[in-house]
Amino acid sequence: MDEALHPLIAVIGPTASGKSELALDVAERVNGEIVNYDSVQLYRGFNIGTAKLALEHRRGIPHYLLDSIEPQAIFTAGDYAREARTVLKELKPRGKTAILVGGTGFYLSALIRGLFAGPTRDEQLRERLEQMATDKPSGYLKRLLTRLDRQAAERIHANDTPKLVRAIEVSLLAGRPISEQWEGSSEPLVGYQVLTLGLSPPRERLYEKINARAAAIFQSGLIEEVEGLLESGISRDARPFTSLGYAQCLQYLDGRLSLDSAIEATAKATRRYAKRQLTWFRHREPDAKWAEGFGEESADWARGQVEQWLEKR
Repeated sequence: MDEALHPLIAVIGPTASGKSELALDVAERVNGEIVNYDSVQLYRGFNIGTAKLALEHRRGIPHYLLDSIEPQAIFTAGDYAREARTVLKELKPRGKTAILVGGTGFYLSALIRGLFAGPTRDEQLRERLEQMATDKPSGYLKRLLTRLDRQAAERIHANDTPKLVRAIEVSLLAGRPISEQWEGSSEPLVGYQVLTLGLSPPRERLYEKINARAAAIFQSGLIEEVEGLLESGISRDARPFTSLGYAQCLQYLDGRLSLDSAIEATAKATRRYAKRQLTWFRHREPDAKWAEGFGEESADWARGQVEQWLEKR
């Protein structure tokens, strides 16, 4: 490793694999601090459904880009890359190693590799697509994007209207799939050497944990959290309300799903999301070192990987 390059460690893997715990272990080993790259944990007040670590569980280690934006704000991958690079610049002179942890692979890629120079917004096209999302049956934009770009559609949740609209918009304006354009990223992060640690637990055990987590978040206060957010004036159209758990909780509160059905729908959608995450990370992070277990089982493995990596400096 080039001595001139500052170390940077990323923890990747599917939801419920224990990334946060592993990141804390690594941070303690390397005098590190945590930088979140989960797109929903960025929003203030959305805690239970995102499995956001409570302050008392962070072991005194500073966390950045957590609870950092208002729920109504529009925050893009480009915004994230700029904010995260600012944090990295602040940590570097203090001799701190940033530990990147989260589940939004596109945000991580935007930070490290930069973003493609896509076409500018077309407001008329965007308005038509947003109107379709309102007027057409549920899942219409997802099916439309699948016809245009199956690879991109697999990476974007059916309820994430802003991302679906942008993907369709870019694909139509550029005349080629947005997934092809992702490969042509610009302005990569410079001055850092990155070690990527991945968690890939056995699928059956991962799905059991996801199912248990889906039940646990509803039992531990998700409904009350959502009710409180709505009572505080946050619109149902706020982006984090489209995320896993929150979308199903709204359906429960509206009487469209029973509690058991909301829990099962959350678990099912989360299992599918975990599969998409693994596909993304395997494809986009070819140099990652993988452990076939959960974070709590992989601490010794991670320490060994970090020590070998640091010895090469």
